[in-house]
Amino acid sequence: MRVAVCQLNSRTDRAANLATALELLDRAAAAGADLAVLPEYTDYLGPAAQAPAPEPIDGPYATALAKAAATHQMWVVGGSFREIGPDPDRIYNTSPVFDRTGALAAAYRKIHLYDVEIPGRVSFHESRSVAPGEQTVVVEVEGVLVGLSICYDLRFPELYRRLVAAGAQVLVVPAAFMLHTGRDHWEVLLRARAIENQCYVLAAAQIGDHDPGRTCYGRSLVVDPWGTVLAQAPDQIGVTVTDLDFTRLAQIRAELPSLAHRRL
Repeated sequence: MRVAVCQLNSRTDRAANLATALELLDRAAAAGADLAVLPEYTDYLGPAAQAPAPEPIDGPYATALAKAAATHQMWVVGGSFREIGPDPDRIYNTSPVFDRTGALAAAYRKIHLYDVEIPGRVSFHESRSVAPGEQTVVVEVEGVLVGLSICYDLRFPELYRRLVAAGAQVLVVPAAFMLHTGRDHWEVLLRARAIENQCYVLAAAQIGDHDPGRTCYGRSLVVDPWGTVLAQAPDQIGVTVTDLDFTRLAQIRAELPSLAHRRL
C-alpha cells in the first residue's frame, strides 16, 4: 500500500486552506498513493472566536474531499474539521474517511481534549469549544484495518491498544502538534505507539505559525512496526510518500510476539 502524509499550514482563510488541501491530494494521487492523510483542523486553524460555522458530516468540507477521493480513486483520511456538535457552544473535532468512490467509510470524533493552564505561560482549553467523542473507530482500507485518532490522543496509549485489539494494522494521527512539545515528544510518541502496537503509524501534521501567536511543529512521519522512521516531511508544506509492506508487519509480529503475550 502506498501512503501519503500531507503537511499544511492552515490558517484563518478556510477557502485557501481547502484549496491547498485539494492541491496536496492531487500531488498524492500523482505519486500513486492508495491512501492520503491530511492533518488536524485542515479547514481552519486560528482564534476560536473567529472560527467559521461548523458543518455537518456531509457539508461542503466533506463533500469537497469526497469528490477528490472519487476523482483520484484514492482513499482519503480528511484530517479533521469542525463538525456540528451536541449543543450550540461545542463542536466535534471529526476525522472523516472516504473510499475510492468518495463514499464516507468512517468518521472518528476526537476523544481526548487538550486543556492546559500554566500561569503566565499557556492557557488553552479545548473542552470549552469541543465536545469529546465516545467511540474508537477502525476502518477497513483495501483489506487493511486502520485505526483512527487525532493529535492529543497520541499521549494516551490505551486508546491505541483498543484499536489494535480491534485488529488495527495501521494507526493514523492527523495532528496540529505545538512546536514547544513537538521538538521533544512528537517523534518519540509516534515511534512508541508503533513499537508497542506493532503497527505502521501515519502522522500528518500542521506546520508553521498561525494566530493567535502559536506555531505548529510539522515533521509529518511514517513509522514502521519496528519503530523505524520510513519517511519524514521537511519543514514546509508538502506531501511525503512511502510504501507499507504488510509482509514485514506479519514477520515482526511473528518474531516478537508481544501482542500475543498480553495478559491485561
